[in-house]
Amino acid sequence: VQLQASGGGLVQPGGSLRLSCTASGSISNMIRMGWYRQSPGKQRELVATIDSSGDMNYEDSVKGRFTISRDNAKNTVYLQMNSLKPEDSDVYYCYFKRSEWPRTRGYWGQGTLVTVSS
Repeated sequence: VQLQASGGGLVQPGGSLRLSCTASGSISNMIRMGWYRQSPGKQRELVATIDSSGDMNYEDSVKGRFTISRDNAKNTVYLQMNSLKPEDSDVYYCYFKRSEWPRTRGYWGQGTLVTVSS
């Protein structure tokens, strides 16, 4: 599985960005796609995920501001980020989880940097 992420950049507080991540390769049996973020010296933390069923999960601090969506035809997951705050500045990583019977396996894309600053 290869994951190509894009959409990061510099934005002012209160602004918006949309991250995209396209999966290619052995992408059958997808269970979940989503986004995590990580600051230097800290653990990678969940931002938002969307399951193959369509169920979505958000980290509490982004609820109401971020929206995750998926375009199945394009094998792409999006993260629309509105009302951005300086504390949202991080490297964002795309995540893809699939069933590889008898277990599951997760894959990571390259990070995309989001900087929220005036």
